[in-house]
Amino acid sequence: MFASLQNPLSLIGRVLLALLFIPAGFSKIGGFAGTAGYIASKGVPLPELAAAAAVGVELGLGLLLLIGWQTRWAALGIALFTVVITFIFHNFWAVPAEQVMAQQQSFFKNIAVVGGLLTVAAWGAGAWSVDGNRRGA
Repeated sequence: MFASLQNPLSLIGRVLLALLFIPAGFSKIGGFAGTAGYIASKGVPLPELAAAAAVGVELGLGLLLLIGWQTRWAALGIALFTVVITFIFHNFWAVPAEQVMAQQQSFFKNIAVVGGLLTVAAWGAGAWSVDGNRRGA
């Protein structure tokens, strides 16, 4: 049963993962100064460069994930990015008690997203993708 669903489920999974990152990339462009300011408030050096990198990962790699081109590399890049930002922006162990629950939920949600991205990196985009069409799948 699941074999017949592999391609549609792969596509739906990629779309849902990409929808987490692509709109975030666009919003960072529109609010670039605010994004850089927030990044600076977390002690990240070169916040404008970090904001530009975030746009590149979220928008650029997110679009690659969406269409399924260089999918394994895109998923791996987004996964690495997500691990790094999760420890910086959702450090639930270092926030006031009233923020712990929300930050802990965000932390583990991001870790779960990394798990999904690593699965895409391991198995690829599926046949319904640019990668799949190039292989003749």
